[in-house]
Amino acid sequence: MFQIVFNEISAAEMSALPTDLQLDLLAEFQILPEDLDQLDPERFGKIERDGKTLYRCHAKDFRIYFERAPEGITIHRVLHKNTIRDFLFRSNLPMGEEDRTLGEKPGFWKLIAEGEKSGKH
Repeated sequence: MFQIVFNEISAAEMSALPTDLQLDLLAEFQILPEDLDQLDPERFGKIERDGKTLYRCHAKDFRIYFERAPEGITIHRVLHKNTIRDFLFRSNLPMGEEDRTLGEKPGFWKLIAEGEKSGKH
């Protein structure tokens, strides 16, 4: 059975949003694991480091960071796009190479690790 699992942090990030926005984000996050093999670059990005692969989905003004899991998909973070843009601006990263460059930044992976350590909701 295919599941979308939120860890504790991503569940808290979602629950902090108004209910109608939560529903809109989930409606835009229509994905199956096999979709990850042929990503639509308009909606999805792929971030890799040390053999780990994360995906990024654009949904409204948010970025949903997730990975493929045996049960389906695990969502690690749900962040407003300005949070990432602010990070990129402060780090002086080129916007066109966002995913590759994010994959090289330890601070990004620390953000993801916080979600992983929190456990699943």
